[in-house]
Amino acid sequence: MKKFLILLLLFVFGLTIPFGCAVSSPDSANTGSNGKGNTGEVLNIYNWSTYIDEETIPEFEAKFNVKVQYDTFESNEALLAKIQPGNPGYDIIVPTGDFVENMIAQGLLEKLNHDNIPNLKHLDEAFVDPPFDPGNQYSIPYQWGTMGIGYNIVATGGEITSWKEIFDAKYKGRVALMEDSRAMLGVTLMYLGYDPNTINKGEIADATEFIIKHKDAIATFAPDTGQDLLDQGEVDIAVEWSGDIFQIMEENENIRYVIPKEGTIIWTDNLAIPKDAPHKELAEKFINFVLEPEVSARISNYVKFGSPNKTSREENLIEKEDLENTSIYPSAEIFKRLKYADDLGKDTALYDQAWTEIKVAVGG
Repeated sequence: MKKFLILLLLFVFGLTIPFGCAVSSPDSANTGSNGKGNTGEVLNIYNWSTYIDEETIPEFEAKFNVKVQYDTFESNEALLAKIQPGNPGYDIIVPTGDFVENMIAQGLLEKLNHDNIPNLKHLDEAFVDPPFDPGNQYSIPYQWGTMGIGYNIVATGGEITSWKEIFDAKYKGRVALMEDSRAMLGVTLMYLGYDPNTINKGEIADATEFIIKHKDAIATFAPDTGQDLLDQGEVDIAVEWSGDIFQIMEENENIRYVIPKEGTIIWTDNLAIPKDAPHKELAEKFINFVLEPEVSARISNYVKFGSPNKTSREENLIEKEDLENTSIYPSAEIFKRLKYADDLGKDTALYDQAWTEIKVAVGG
């Protein structure tokens, strides 16, 4: 996910390095000897930006007497492009569900040894045995959330409840759409009453035409930075991932987030080990560490996405305000309107072609 605010979080790697920015290539990292957490080992993590709290990495380093090299990416496509030619040295990656399925099919992921991850017992059953990875053989859920509408209620003059509203003529040039063909076309299809995973060319054409027809509303296609544009007042509405909007809501009282009444895309970002990871066993220790209820809760409390850790919620380790927020933890009624974006294989090209047509028409 996916989907984030660019913050500078400082960790100590022998010198001070800005967190959330790519550091030196993992190719040059000290790969250690046996992946068991010996002094001098480096665990190489490739994650979405600003997708972890300030304490987890230093705590893991201290507990296992290792160093963590932490690089970031901004999209699943960027992650896949980095791994597909051959793993450059990463031990942990964080793909979204449909990309997990894609990477499994391509043989890009290592099978997990569940014996090394006993904290799997803390997972909510809703996130065990997902359709994109039966039996969680290759991936473990990290965070989950929804795609929705972030908006400045002062600028809009009232609440927004429908996908249709963001294309109202009064918001001309004030809407940031997400630079994500599957997600944006998916929610447009849902608004039109179609399946967000359809491969019907006529239905995809309808969604394409709808966006092009309302192109005057579009200010930009944001590569997971819509929350920044919204917070800075450059747009009044941003289609974004839930946690990204909740992060800026903590500082900006005028920002709101809504899951539109027609429904939206739900996603799960997952911890996985890429093929030929130099420290597979150490990576499994990291996954197990993240699944500790206190650690898992701390991450979710910081990033403002949903935790798949049942124990974290049952023991009230998640902030009460977040647990009661139905945009983070939707009610059963809202949950019925949420759909996963599936890996469509070769048919993904239908969405890529439609997106290209939209970008040309809009000029973005």
